[in-house]
Amino acid sequence: MANIQHNDALPASVEHDLHAETATPGEHGSGGLPQFEFQHWAGQAGYLLILFAILYVLVSKVFAPRLRRVMDERADTISTAIATARQVQAEAADQAAQAQAEVAKARADARATAAAAKQRVTDEANARVAAEEATVNARIAEAETAIAKTRDAAMANVSTIASDAATAMVERLTGKAPTSAELAAVAKGAA
Repeated sequence: MANIQHNDALPASVEHDLHAETATPGEHGSGGLPQFEFQHWAGQAGYLLILFAILYVLVSKVFAPRLRRVMDERADTISTAIATARQVQAEAADQAAQAQAEVAKARADARATAAAAKQRVTDEANARVAAEEATVNARIAEAETAIAKTRDAAMANVSTIASDAATAMVERLTGKAPTSAELAAVAKGAA
């Protein structure tokens, strides 16, 4: 230190470096890491065994049982959830099968109802058609009867009409009226 003169112009870091260079090696100890010195190994081994024992007891008696309990609870929860899900799935499958059976039954009932309604409507329509045909046939029979009566009446008058027409034609052509014997002969020939 005698060689170094204190200079106020030097910065503090340079001054510290100068002091560090001039320090004697005995001030800092032996110059190695103390944990690697053989004289400290016995104490370090003792502390290592004590810490290992404490950690072993903590892990084996506190942390591992808690971890095991959590893992067991999680496994139980998962297995319960899976069992519940399978049960719900089975119930859903049963309900789906029942629903399909009900739908099939409802479709069959609807088809049967539709067929019955169709048959009923067809029967009613056939009955109406039959009734209307009977009415129409009765009217046709009445009309044919009326036509036959009218025809018979007209046929009865045909000879009279023919003789009147013949009389009118002969009178017009010849200028004189035919006799009733002549008219009877003409009517016989025409019939």
